[in-house]
Parts: sequence; C-alpha cells; structure tokens
Amino acid sequence: MTKNGNSLDQRTFDRLSRLYIIALSTIALSVLVSQILVRKHLNDQQSDSSVINVAGRQRMLSQKLTKEIVSLSTENSLPKRLLLKEKIKRTLKVWELSHQALQKGNDSLGLPGNNSAIIQKKFEVLNPTFQIISDASKAIIEKIENVPPLPLSVFIEDIERVKENEGHFLLVMDQIVNQYDLEADAKVNWLRTLELLLTAFTILILLGEFLFIFWPTAKSVKATLADLLIAEKKAKKMAFDADELSVSKEKSIKELRALSHAMDETLLFARITPNGHLVHMGKKFSRLFKYTNFSKSANFSEILSINEKEQLVIENLIAKYKKTGWQGELKATNIDNHDVWLEMAIIPFHPTDDKSELLIIASEITERKAAQLEIARLTKDSFEEKMNQQKVISSKIIENQEKEQNRIAKDVHDGIGQMLTGLKYNLESIDIKDIDKTASKIEHLKALTTNIIKGVRTATFNLTPPELSDHGIVPAINKLTLELGKLTGKQIVLFNKTDFNQRLDSLAEINIYRIVQEAINNAIKYADSTHILVSMSHSENILSVVVDDNGKGFDPDKVENIKNGDGGMGMTFMRERIKYIDGRLFLNSEIGKGTRVTLNIPLSN
Repeated sequence: MTKNGNSLDQRTFDRLSRLYIIALSTIALSVLVSQILVRKHLNDQQSDSSVINVAGRQRMLSQKLTKEIVSLSTENSLPKRLLLKEKIKRTLKVWELSHQALQKGNDSLGLPGNNSAIIQKKFEVLNPTFQIISDASKAIIEKIENVPPLPLSVFIEDIERVKENEGHFLLVMDQIVNQYDLEADAKVNWLRTLELLLTAFTILILLGEFLFIFWPTAKSVKATLADLLIAEKKAKKMAFDADELSVSKEKSIKELRALSHAMDETLLFARITPNGHLVHMGKKFSRLFKYTNFSKSANFSEILSINEKEQLVIENLIAKYKKTGWQGELKATNIDNHDVWLEMAIIPFHPTDDKSELLIIASEITERKAAQLEIARLTKDSFEEKMNQQKVISSKIIENQEKEQNRIAKDVHDGIGQMLTGLKYNLESIDIKDIDKTASKIEHLKALTTNIIKGVRTATFNLTPPELSDHGIVPAINKLTLELGKLTGKQIVLFNKTDFNQRLDSLAEINIYRIVQEAINNAIKYADSTHILVSMSHSENILSVVVDDNGKGFDPDKVENIKNGDGGMGMTFMRERIKYIDGRLFLNSEIGKGTRVTLNIPLSN
C-alpha cells in the first residue's frame, strides 16, 4: 500500500506501458522523419558541388579556347597550325558539352539540369555569345582543314569575333557561378534550420518524457519503496504481538516482490550503496550487461563498463550526486565491447533512518544516440567542411592577388613616383640664360632619368614575364636572375643541374616563379647579400629549386612569430603559394651564414 492507499495493480503498469510505448514511438517517429528529410535534402544537394565545379571550369575552358585561337594569329607553320587546330577541337568539344550539360543535365557529369529561373535567364543571355564563339571556332577549324591550306589572313575575322565575345562570356559565366553558389548556400542554411527544428522537437519530447513519465515514476517508486520498507520493519518488530500484524507483514512482502518483479521486467533498475557497490540489479539490467555474479561487493561502474575511463566517469557521477540526485545520458561498454547508451537517473533514498541507498533507473537509447551522431557526422562532413574549404581557398587567392597589386603599387609610388616628381622640379628650375647651371642640371637630369628607367624596368619585371607563359619556368627564372643582376649589380646566377626543361601546369609555373622572385628579393633587400645562387634539379617525381645567398642570415624561429613587416609577410606569402601546388617549402638560415630556401614540387606523370 502507498500513502494514498492506492495499490500498484495491473492497471498502473498498463498505464506505464502505454506511456512508454507512446514516448518511444514518438522518439522513433521524430528520428525517422528527420532521417527522411535530411536524406532527401542530401540527395538534392549531392550534385551541387559538381554543378559549381563544371560551371567554374567553363571560364577556364573559354580562356583556354581563346588563347589557342589567338595563338593561330602568330603561327605560320602549317604543322603547328594543324596541331593547334586539334587542341582547339578538343577544348571546343568539352566546352560545348559542359555548356549544354549545365542547362539540360548530364548523367556522366553528375549534372541534373534543374536550374532555377534566374540561372535559366542568365543562360538565355549567355547563349547568343556562346553560339558566336562556337560558330567562329568551328569556322576556324574548317578553314584550317581546307585543302589546299588557306592563308593566315582568312582566320583574322573569326579570331576577332572570338576575342570580342570572350569578355562578355566570362562576365555572364561569373554571374552564373555566383548564383549557383548562392543557391547552394541557401540549401545548406535551410538544412541547418531544419536540423535545429528537429533537435528542438526531440528535446521537447525528452523533456515531456522526463516531466510526465520518468520523474513521476521515480517519485512514485521512491515513495512506494520507502513505505514498503517501513512496513516491513514494523511487521518484523510486531510479528510476535499479533497474527494480524503477521498477515500485514506477509502482504507487504508480497507487494514488494510484485513491485520488484514488475520493475525488473519493465525498467533497467538497480540499487547501489553511496560508495557505488551493488545491492540489487533487475533482470532486464543484468541481461543487458550479461551480469550473472550477483555479489554485493561488486562495483556498479565495473558492471556497466569494461572501459577504465567510463568507469571513472560513473564513479565520479555517483560520488558527486549521491545526495542531490542526477539524470542524463551515459555511455557504457558491455563485456562484448559493444557501446550502450543509457538515459539514466540516480535517485537517493533512505530505507531506514540510519541507512541510505541510491536507486538507478535507466532506459536504453543506443539506437537513438547512434542516429543523432550519424546525422551530426553527415551534416558536418558532407556540407560544412566542403563549403568552408571552398571559402578559405577563394579568400586566400583574393588575398594574395591584393598583396601582389599592393607591392607593385608601393614600388611605383615610393620609387618611380618620387623620382618623376624630382625630375619635374629640376626641369622647371632650368634657366636657359644661365648656361653653366643649365649644363650642370642637365647632367643631373640624365642620372635621374637613368634611375627612373631602372625603376620602371624593376616594377615592370615584378609583373608576370612573357617568357613564363611562352617558354616555361626555366627561361623565366633565367631572365629573372639576369635582369635582377643587371639592375642591382649583384651576382645572381641560375644553375640547372639536371637540364630541366619540362612545361608545368600554368598555376604551378606562376607560383614557383613568384616564390623564387620573393626569395631573391628578400636576399637583395634584407640580407645584404652579394652572391645569390638559384639551382634547379629534378627526378622522375620531384622538381627541386634552391635559392642560396651569402647574406647576414636570421633566426627562422623569430620570423615565424612576425605578424607585421615585409619579412614575416614574405614568408607567409611563399608558404601560401606552395600550398596551392601541393609542394613543400623548407627554410634554413643562421645569423652570419646566409639563407637557403628550398622548394620541392611534385611532377605529374
């Protein structure tokens, strides 16, 4: 009997069963709905990265096509012209295929073709320009294949049509890529909102279960057990006084056994001492953790987990909340080394005035927890990481472009600008009536003009040299060393140890050139060096470029911590460049003994 005189009969347990079925069904339904919605959105988003990649590649292909067509205007050799024609054919084929696939879809490229109305309108604007370039390119190919061969002047009009329309194509294509990116971001934001709503809904369900099922049940069980234990104590004390009390005692014991049996079959139930030793464990609990040795000296944390860290967490929970109680999620590991997640409550109670115990009431939530972890993993790995990586790469590219422009602007403003200002004032001060002073000033103006010419050549040389795009990295670095040697008066030498002469990807070549240029400029500006040696060597898979100088050197550990100043930013610039081409950069320097910068770049077979 309870304090209110209500027995825990079958109706009570039927009610608890119904409540548990409703609660677990609600949780299962919410997880199922969230899985369906998330997976549907994942399927919709699966092709977004392919669409953005192909759309971005269209810009590169149009530039490549234009470059190859423009190259015809300077190529008089028929065999080379035919070779260029084959390149144009291949580029045109891929360009046209990608353009049509972006609009109508293509299974092999993973493009669905379900563009928004905005993107469709932009393609409507772009298609006439695309057609002009395509027709001009095909006309050029047809004229090259003409027998007998036609003169170069026949291609000029078609080449001009391609050049005139390329800018408009790139502009509209940029808008399309940006729109694809915006729409992908919108879908990701929608998924985040959906995930937040589903998480909030699940939390509300759990809160409702706690308020209307677990907590009332725990209170009821606690009160009932306390009453039964008190009744048992009084029955033992009064057993010798009256048979009626003996009957009451037997009845109370039967009710206690019935309650224990019901709890064993419906709940993960256990009783432990405040020190964490087992007093009693329900059958369902023991079956879950395969515990058969019901020794009262057993440690409850060791029954729940074979993992020492998890055992320590359980022991700390018992020690911390043995007086106040606790409820929450707990990870355990059974003897088969399988993870088990529990929604567990620790409830302190006092069966007697001088004795205290802890009630453990739990439910298994392993499948629900696995589903939550899977949703979190899919969301993080499949979307946020890819989009954040794309944004970081884009920002780094823009940042380095700005650095290049700022450095050139600084060279022009601080050097050439000031010298031109001085030249202007000297010219204005010439008095042709004073022949002697005029002659002296003219000599001074000659020297100043020479310095201006050197400054212009230096600033111009900081831009990409034509040798790099026309002949490759070796001729470009060779000219770099020769020109800087003439401009600065220092001994700057290129030594190609293995006669490397391969052409690399344009991105790789420009980044290698910029890193070598930065290393030489650092040796000139900051190291006070007189001799600089650039050596190149290669194997089947690696190209190695080493820049040595005999300057004053520095402490590399201090440069790592520099956030401002040309030296620190120069090293950051070089490291960011080498990352773009999957290479490695090594810096070795010692004060008074010079500096060595080594680049190792992988060569594709």
